[in-house]
Amino acid sequence: MGRRKKYPKLPNGYGSIKRLSGKNRTNPYGVYPPTKEFGINGNPVPVKALCYVDDWYKGFTVLTWYKYGEYYPGREKELTESGSSDELGSQVAKILSKYSQTQREVADQKTFEDIFKEFYAWKFGKEYNLNREKRSASEAGFRSAYNNCKSLHDKSFRSLVTADLQKAVDDCPLKHATLEKIIVLFNQMYAYADANDLCDKKYSDYVKIKSEDDDEKGVPFENDELEILWKNQEDPVVEMLLIICYSGFRISEYIDLEVNWNENYLKGGLKTDAGRNRIVPIHSAILPLVKRRIKRDGAFLTCSTGDFRADMYATLEKLGIKKHTPHDSRHTFSKLCDDYYVNETDKKLMLGHSFQDVTNKVYLHRSLERLKEEIERIKVCR
Repeated sequence: MGRRKKYPKLPNGYGSIKRLSGKNRTNPYGVYPPTKEFGINGNPVPVKALCYVDDWYKGFTVLTWYKYGEYYPGREKELTESGSSDELGSQVAKILSKYSQTQREVADQKTFEDIFKEFYAWKFGKEYNLNREKRSASEAGFRSAYNNCKSLHDKSFRSLVTADLQKAVDDCPLKHATLEKIIVLFNQMYAYADANDLCDKKYSDYVKIKSEDDDEKGVPFENDELEILWKNQEDPVVEMLLIICYSGFRISEYIDLEVNWNENYLKGGLKTDAGRNRIVPIHSAILPLVKRRIKRDGAFLTCSTGDFRADMYATLEKLGIKKHTPHDSRHTFSKLCDDYYVNETDKKLMLGHSFQDVTNKVYLHRSLERLKEEIERIKVCR
């Protein structure tokens, strides 16, 4: 079998051309636009192909059209047979060299503030402004994180390295949860920048929180308090509290939590390697609440975590329940796991706690069915 031909490397933000598997494809090259969406940790979300062609150079022509707003579905059919590979390769190299140089010169002038505003407009579909207006929890979280790293605002984004980002996190005097939001901002900004050739490397991947976690203390809801919550489950605030009590994510993690309706589980997490992208089955008792909330609001949270906290305090006072924080709901999940003898390892997995012993840390695997069996051990207090 002959060695597969190598083609020029496309710069970030140009899109991609992928050779598809299979020997007898009429159009074996998939032509894909630049990534437009990123997950909570900055990982790109796969995009749909613009078209499929029989020649790599045709794919490059399609991407060039697309880059300058000249492509429309089906236009690839206008392309005729390509010329010689050497001649086309030389032309492509010149185009890419000129494009990369121009992009580099423009990008080098942009500050952290410039890139944030570009990212913000791309992510939320509107310009960043200081006007007082209603914003989603996700939007408010990113704005807050941006305001908490002001030392970076006027610095050239291209010139920043891990040490600069790390110093911004280390110098922030606020709580652990605030530092987490800053790192989420860094991850998503660098994913955007990497996709658009605005940085040399994803330096955000190496930034860590060095201070000790300060939000793992709390007082769980008592069984009689849970009974009161269940009797008032129609209240939107109580509804959210019950969801947290029986799934255990941190309140900030519900902002971008993924719901899998086919297999009824939640996926997400922000804080640690063990906590990121963890899976927690939806307990059968809260499944109707989750469905109702997502159908009604389109998300778990439609306000900032601070606004939810204020609403929670007022609601608990009205119900005659002593003051609790949103994080107490997470502790309630941990307590319920203990009360109903949920396997300790499965409990740690669902809470996103790390494992100290090497065996569990390296070799542990748990199926979704196993986790479902364990979480259903928890009985509802009502």
